[in-house]
Amino acid sequence: MIALEDTLFPTIKYSKFIPPKNQLLKWVGNKQKFAAQITKFFPRSFNDYYEPFLGSGAVLATVHPISGIGSDTFSPLIEIWNMLKSNPDGLVDWYKDWREKLNFQSKEFVYEDVKAQYNANPNGKDFLYLSRSCYGGIIRFRRDGHMSTPCGVHTPIPIKAFKERVVTWHPRVQNTTFINQDYKSAFAAAKAGDLIYCDPPYSHSQSILYGAQDFSLTELLESIWQAKERGVYVALSIDGNKKSGNMICDLPIPENLFEREVYIDCGKSMLRRFQIEGQKMSGEGVFDRLMLTY
Repeated sequence: MIALEDTLFPTIKYSKFIPPKNQLLKWVGNKQKFAAQITKFFPRSFNDYYEPFLGSGAVLATVHPISGIGSDTFSPLIEIWNMLKSNPDGLVDWYKDWREKLNFQSKEFVYEDVKAQYNANPNGKDFLYLSRSCYGGIIRFRRDGHMSTPCGVHTPIPIKAFKERVVTWHPRVQNTTFINQDYKSAFAAAKAGDLIYCDPPYSHSQSILYGAQDFSLTELLESIWQAKERGVYVALSIDGNKKSGNMICDLPIPENLFEREVYIDCGKSMLRRFQIEGQKMSGEGVFDRLMLTY
């Protein structure tokens, strides 16, 4: 990890949270391995916690907020989070219904069956299994909305292992409300003293992912400006010194919007591995910038 020295930050202001041991959903770009590093730079004291690009929820589960709002525009994902909160046994049953079929059918056959059912009627149950069994956790969609990611080379985790993760994650989301909404609605609701953590799609490399085709980083940065002026704390994970193809990402971040930044080494990019189809990954490391308005 390349980071600004901790001594530059008053220790009394920053918290250290403990992430869950394992991720609940497989998810490209998820922050499970880096959540402790990210949340280390969160204010020690804040009111409501907002995560408007929820995805795998790794940072939210690490924070384990006293009062949280997790949101996303992708409704099957929010179905999963609401089921985790209200009916964890039911969530295990969702996974079990599909995972048990591997006892007598190939993982490729089961995967394609689930994917076809999901594409005919998008829903949280099918998406849960797809997220744990698709290639590299890359949730890739065609323009018509159909999921197109192939089956992963791995075998989805056993039901018992998934249940253990549900048991671990369930209490961490009990104080969070999950809402299917655009990030702008979450920003509009945040008040002075609240904390918003944003992990939006990578602007250069994630146009193939759900919802990313219509995402505008410029509009997000404007929302961050407005929130900062209201006294809302905002932390943003965004592309750092990262190549997209042969191009170094150049992001339109306004001067004076952020007070501090930290660089986090995220290792190799699974999404990039998918894009280059087996070519050598030399030079394809990913660095995230954690941008702080406080």
